[in-house]
Amino acid sequence: MIPRVHDMGTRTMGLLYYLYGPGTHEEHVDPHLVAAWDSLAPDPGRDPKATYGDLQRLLDQPVMALPKSARPAEHVWHLSVRAAPEDPILTDKQWADIARRMVAATGIAPEGDDAACRWAAVRHADDHIHIIATVVREDGRQARIRQDGARSQAEARKIEVDYGLRRLNAGDGTAAKRPTSAERHKAQRQGKERTPREELRETVRRAAAGVASEQEFFDRLAAAGLLIRQRTAPSGDLLGYTVALPDDRNEDQEPIFYSGSTLAPDLSLPRIRKRWSGSDPSHGSDTTTDRSADSTRISPSTARRRATTAVWQTVLVLDQGDDGQIAAHLAAAGEVLDALAKTSAAHTRRELRDAAWAFERATRSHIRAERGHDRALRQAARDLVYGGPALGRGEDGATAAMLIDMAFFLVTAVAHWHGKKQHAQQAAAARQAAEHLRAAYQAAAPMPLAALHQRGRRLSQPLRHKQAAYLRQAVPELAEQVLAEPGWYALAATLVDAESAGYDPAALLAEAAERRELDTAGSISDVLVWRLRRMADLPADASSMPEHTTAAPAATRGTAQRATKANDRSGKTR
Repeated sequence: MIPRVHDMGTRTMGLLYYLYGPGTHEEHVDPHLVAAWDSLAPDPGRDPKATYGDLQRLLDQPVMALPKSARPAEHVWHLSVRAAPEDPILTDKQWADIARRMVAATGIAPEGDDAACRWAAVRHADDHIHIIATVVREDGRQARIRQDGARSQAEARKIEVDYGLRRLNAGDGTAAKRPTSAERHKAQRQGKERTPREELRETVRRAAAGVASEQEFFDRLAAAGLLIRQRTAPSGDLLGYTVALPDDRNEDQEPIFYSGSTLAPDLSLPRIRKRWSGSDPSHGSDTTTDRSADSTRISPSTARRRATTAVWQTVLVLDQGDDGQIAAHLAAAGEVLDALAKTSAAHTRRELRDAAWAFERATRSHIRAERGHDRALRQAARDLVYGGPALGRGEDGATAAMLIDMAFFLVTAVAHWHGKKQHAQQAAAARQAAEHLRAAYQAAAPMPLAALHQRGRRLSQPLRHKQAAYLRQAVPELAEQVLAEPGWYALAATLVDAESAGYDPAALLAEAAERRELDTAGSISDVLVWRLRRMADLPADASSMPEHTTAAPAATRGTAQRATKANDRSGKTR
């Protein structure tokens, strides 16, 4: 049940014409009254003798009874209430009950108040009603309708329970503004999947991913093909911006511009500036300032490997950081997903785009982000953008699968964190994003894992037994499950590669498996493969590694030192 309080209006008749009319695209069917302040209120939809003027005069009567100087400038209140798509079609009687509960909850007509405002509920579609009211009460006082939006939402949650409808999560005021009905109908008429508001929000978010300056931000907007207007103060200082799609125009064929703040709360210019204004020297040399010059020369596979490491560090922050640090990391994680979607291969692009779109809601809450702690993630987003589009094969494709796998675990951990904080909408958004990432991984992983699988099957039986012994030594509680998985062969090949590179396979494996979230994995062996290859700096693409069909030689290049280095990469302190 989705209630929406619309802007206050000045003309009762204008709104009645819309509610009882055919709609902007002939979408209104059988408009009629389902409830009103008075059971004898005229219904122009069903009573041929009733007119719009009859209903308008009765609704406006308390307003017109006031002296002209005492009448409110805007006196028309408007609430629409829509059922979820999967909800059953409600009867007029049920919608009438819902309307009465809404006007009572919002303060328009409290239950038992004989001097309340006049109102009427009109139904012109199966799935929703509109409630029109005039805010001057019968006793001449103006209705107290502060926080009517929040109150209508709270009542909607109760209605969902009482009627067995889909239960939506309560909002907290941090979501981006939804497209209006007119915007949705316009997009449908033009055959577009998303409204201009939504297209602009996604484009601006991608432009802001990893950006380091205002000039770079506006250059990216221009490169994306948007029309841009900048708002400046008399001093010449830049105050804000608006953007438009070149083909989105009004009746006068003028572009329709949206400010950043109307697209989403975190896309205003001051909020975007905060992304690069924070500094925290405690993060060492791996910062935007130190590496930004390298971003234009980075390869797609290197960018993805660096991003995987940054995402892993963020998973650790969710365990150890305070709320302000975590909020900053979540916002920056959204930038990484935006950048990944922008530069993904064709076979993963749709799911990654949908993952970034869903996760956007999980990046905002009332917890204030402490900027500066998120620099590694923001640099990772920058690297992805300047690394450019990745191919779906070779090292590019394999590191993409590695990064998507790690992003899935981060987003799953984010869902758990929001759940603990009782951020219902954000937790639901993170879970939705995780499902899209799972689908993207399933598209990205088969080719690189197949190569590893074949290498593992070609290992000699003694060598495979040796790797199984490492597995049982490192993770005895998981060993038999992993050995039964098809991915075991790929893991065995990876353990051989790690040993050949000078690592202690058992120690490295124990470190990789120490992280929780393995229970959410479809294949534990797959997860361990990518974690090991990241921690040991092994090529993600198995075709670049030498074959090992016999027992691997004893490590001769500082096994203990390598294992310690792996611990450092995983975020452990010595």
